[in-house]
Amino acid sequence: MTKGPKRVVLITGASSGIGKVTAELLAARDHRVFGGVRAPATTRPLAGVEFVPLDVRDEASVKACVEEVRNRAGRIDVLINNAGVNLVGAVEETSISQAQALFNTNVIGVLRMIQAVLPGMRRQGAGLIVNISSILGFIPAPFMGVYGSTKHALEGLSESLDHEVRALGIRVVLIEPYYTRTNLDTSAAQAENRIDAYASQRQRTAAVITHNTKTAPEPKVVAEQVLRSIEGPYRMRRPIGQAVLLSWLRRLLPARLFEPSLRKAFALDPARKDAAGMQPRS
Repeated sequence: MTKGPKRVVLITGASSGIGKVTAELLAARDHRVFGGVRAPATTRPLAGVEFVPLDVRDEASVKACVEEVRNRAGRIDVLINNAGVNLVGAVEETSISQAQALFNTNVIGVLRMIQAVLPGMRRQGAGLIVNISSILGFIPAPFMGVYGSTKHALEGLSESLDHEVRALGIRVVLIEPYYTRTNLDTSAAQAENRIDAYASQRQRTAAVITHNTKTAPEPKVVAEQVLRSIEGPYRMRRPIGQAVLLSWLRRLLPARLFEPSLRKAFALDPARKDAAGMQPRS
């Protein structure tokens, strides 16, 4: 990996978890790092990181943040879309307002940031947009279906965008972690409308998710992959850990071979047979 010229980096959700560790690592590599946080005055300082006010849910806040970074640094070379929230519960249990709020942060928030930085990147003729996705961007997410759908949307948005902007000198990267030990899962919101039919299954699957999160690697492994995407050779999709194997299996295996392993991994009950004695299509 070559160090190359230092970049001006703007990262969203920099106050904790993956965002915090990534901001610290990039600053330690002498990149000029601006960390978008909701309340800079009350956020614990990070060495070498300049905090700027940012709420990705608010278009005026997004535009003001990008303008401030440009005024202070003259340019933005790298945007890292890291801010995100989680939601646990069955699709049927999730209220429409919860789903809208989740998409507003995880998808529309990313879109706001991208649209705000692209004019400057186009003028520069160069730029990199790094989107923090997940294995749930390419595999099913039982009892996190709405959250998983935001990551599937992010993957589609990123790949489409990359085709639109690469001739302008701009590229898009997807970072696809497996489980990561952060508060995103342990403090996740719960679906509002609890339905008894899902209760026992939901509890078992949630226990698996909690266990895997608590025993997962630290955010540093994600931060290091972000660093490689900035300083190393370009590669659009960057799965991490077990996500590397899962991404291959998802593409190569037929559903009848892939899905039983997935259901076992999430502690899901066997599918019922329908009235005609046929196994319903998964």
